[in-house]
Amino acid sequence: MTETSQRPRPLRVLAAMSGGVDSAVAAARAAEAGHDVTGVHLALSANPQSFRTGARGCCTIEDSRDARRAADVIGIPFYVWDLADRFREDVVEDFVAEYEAGRTPNPCLRCNEKIKFAALLDKALALGFDAVCTGHYAQVIVNEDGTRELHRASDMAKDQSYVLGVLDERQLAHALFPLGDTVTTKDEIRAEAERRGLAVAKKPDSHDICFIADGDTQGFLAGRLGKAEGDIVDESGTVVGSHEGAYGFTIGQRKGLRIGTPAADGKPRYVLDISPVDNTVTVGPAASLDVSGLTAVKPRWCGTAPSGPGIYTAQLRAHGGETEVTAELVDGILEVTFTEPVRGVAPGQAIVLYDDTRVVGSATIATTTRAATAMA
Repeated sequence: MTETSQRPRPLRVLAAMSGGVDSAVAAARAAEAGHDVTGVHLALSANPQSFRTGARGCCTIEDSRDARRAADVIGIPFYVWDLADRFREDVVEDFVAEYEAGRTPNPCLRCNEKIKFAALLDKALALGFDAVCTGHYAQVIVNEDGTRELHRASDMAKDQSYVLGVLDERQLAHALFPLGDTVTTKDEIRAEAERRGLAVAKKPDSHDICFIADGDTQGFLAGRLGKAEGDIVDESGTVVGSHEGAYGFTIGQRKGLRIGTPAADGKPRYVLDISPVDNTVTVGPAASLDVSGLTAVKPRWCGTAPSGPGIYTAQLRAHGGETEVTAELVDGILEVTFTEPVRGVAPGQAIVLYDDTRVVGSATIATTTRAATAMA
């Protein structure tokens, strides 16, 4: 296997520049490597003022200006592309619909799948570009036969391969991640940006959800879906509280439950289940969050789909750890069994499978199986 993130010939590269430090340094490294780089900032809102401001490094007007200044310093052409309609349909509306259905989506993962490596990549290829470059921390490794694999970043502390687990082999063939193949801390990236004269060197990282201006997810959903009062019940079905919308809760949530009646054992209670059909939220002890298995739908493979059952490690959250699983694709459904029970797994989240550092693929969690110990 030949491990490289660079092709032997210069490429026409479209660098997605969010206005943050990572994407700016990635574009600079691609240009320094000899590629013909053009920068592009994605306008993802018809009203950019409604997106998060304050140097978030994502989608605001100030971010587009920061990206333009960085492109000027690097010495590359720069454009702003309007993908607001696609973003609203594929990311924002999907986000609202998933919560309405009682699931917990990951909008950043959906943005990578539908916007950066679908809409953007398709447009780039149509214009004659060879690849899209982003500031993600991950590696594309080229095998001797020319096939490509997605691997974790060299620096595990910065690895972002989880949110890229939706990419297929075709998309990987046109992806560049210049930050992923070097063990580089964020402080070192900022120092590099400063050496290059990039004004974003000290810009804060982006966090949370870019299209929720004040960070109030529950308020955002209430504005879209309206208030809908319902019951909070314990595992026996006893009403212990009320809520204004089941969509405002996630599996494993502890805070903000507004339960007036304490548990019999005096211990905290957590959200165990969300039922949009009867608008009921079920709460219970932490042990009841333990899950022994799950099924997942809409699998996407970073290469050839695996055949038969296999042993992998799985990651269930963007910043979560790995856990050992046995997984098998059965009639298009991914069936997963955990070697040891895991806690707080929510339908709608993505499960990403790994073979050592290689990303095998991802799927969307549909159902979970409670651990026997929790039901005893």
